[in-house]
Amino acid sequence: MPLSPPPGFRGVFRTDDGARAVYSEAAGIARVLPRAVAVPSNEADVAALVRWARESSTPLIPRGSGSSMPGGAVGDGVILDLSRLRDIESVSVAERAIVVQPGVLRAEVNQAVAAHGLRFPVDPSSGAFCTVGGMVSTNAAGSHSLAFGATRPWVRSLRCVFDDGTIALVRRGIEPPRHVPAIERFLSGAHPAIVAAEEVDRARHRGVRKESSGYATFEYARSYDLVDLLVGSEGTLAIIVGVELSLTTTAEATSSVLGAFASLERAVDAAVRARESGAVACELLDRTFLDVARAGGTHDVPADAEAVLLAEVEGQSASQAADAAREIASLFERAGATIVRVALDEPTETELWELRHAASPILSRLDPSLRSMQFIEDGAVPPDRLADYVRGVRESLARNGIRGVIFGHAGDAHVHVNPLIDVAIADWRDRVGRILDEVTTLVSSLGGTLTGEHGDGRLRTPLLERVWSDEVRERFALVKRCFDPTGIFNPGVKVPSRGERALGEIKYDPSLAPLPAAARAALARVERERAYARSRLELLDEASLE
Repeated sequence: MPLSPPPGFRGVFRTDDGARAVYSEAAGIARVLPRAVAVPSNEADVAALVRWARESSTPLIPRGSGSSMPGGAVGDGVILDLSRLRDIESVSVAERAIVVQPGVLRAEVNQAVAAHGLRFPVDPSSGAFCTVGGMVSTNAAGSHSLAFGATRPWVRSLRCVFDDGTIALVRRGIEPPRHVPAIERFLSGAHPAIVAAEEVDRARHRGVRKESSGYATFEYARSYDLVDLLVGSEGTLAIIVGVELSLTTTAEATSSVLGAFASLERAVDAAVRARESGAVACELLDRTFLDVARAGGTHDVPADAEAVLLAEVEGQSASQAADAAREIASLFERAGATIVRVALDEPTETELWELRHAASPILSRLDPSLRSMQFIEDGAVPPDRLADYVRGVRESLARNGIRGVIFGHAGDAHVHVNPLIDVAIADWRDRVGRILDEVTTLVSSLGGTLTGEHGDGRLRTPLLERVWSDEVRERFALVKRCFDPTGIFNPGVKVPSRGERALGEIKYDPSLAPLPAAARAALARVERERAYARSRLELLDEASLE
């Protein structure tokens, strides 16, 4: 029986097949058909929806642009599309802060403050279309996390709807609002246990520089700030309806350096040196990436390179940035680079970084039966184990007869992987499962995390037992029970549901029942045009008219 709109809900609420289908997929590999779609018009709508969900035991799956990879933005429940809450509420130049609703795009934040010489420096590759709410929910990072870290430390306050529909502001350095039942339950029932446990068995992977897995109980035990716990919680503890971000000044000048290396070990050594020398970004392009770029007609790729590093530096002046780039170039040479190129002006920098962006359009032009499936796409390890990790991923792909593209944030030892799967092969799902299992074992053996910056989602949550201890995972479960005792907020993410599997329905599976034609066309347009910031319902309506 179709669900009815909640009492007092004034936004869009749809249960038709097309609306459900167009929200059944996000940027990752999963497909889960929701029960309904709700697009609130304001925070009062969100509160009404939460109260109704609690009374009716209906799961809510919050999402922004749907650009997330690990499946946290799809699920069996009501999709809560927060991407239309788009107001920029205030900008304080004096305090270097901005207050926005969760659906504001990261790019829009920087557009709003650029004239004041300010920026929000966290820069995921999806920055043109990802929402601030999504970034906060996953503790997103990006290529410049070497200098600026991930999202968490940049969040000053969060305005949230908690499980009983209460709306409250949680701010750093201020006593939390104990009148909220969820917060009182946590402070009285979990805070002492978490603080004590973190003294004995810290919920962190030692040496790993980027982490968005589990709940940030380690950070919370150091700060006692609930903001730290809510950031990265992937919509499982509360619904975010407002965000206050800190800002920093824009860079006066930048320069960039490319280094080609004949071995992974030399590239890793150079990346560590670049980080220690003040590089704000240092990206790794593995041989697998370079092979694809070369095959696609990108000729400016060293023929014998095992890996390429792209580094960026900032300065208060062009001459200062140039000096810093020359220092990086020199250390690349000392680390054994066979080719070093320096870019000291914007056009040359853009040309240099075009190599980093070459693979995606090339992958889109490959054999239509090959699907780029991101299911081992977010591993991070201690920096001294990066070469072992990249080599291990290569070996797993080769052992299973799968081609793949490996790249990522070398300075943080954080790697993204695009396995290319031929869905015409009868055992393709078996191969995907084996690769996921082998790479999970590899990450665990190297002391790493499965989730550097994209969140656990439904893909990695069932695997957390392999990278977190029983004690740490019980800590995560305690947090979830306090904030969401009825389990309405994104169930199956962060804390696994019974019987949950890492690989459910994969949207590329040719044996799946087809989605309605208009929904399929709308989703294809999102993927083809990178139109994640567009309303899915608007795209659906446009496709229906064609």
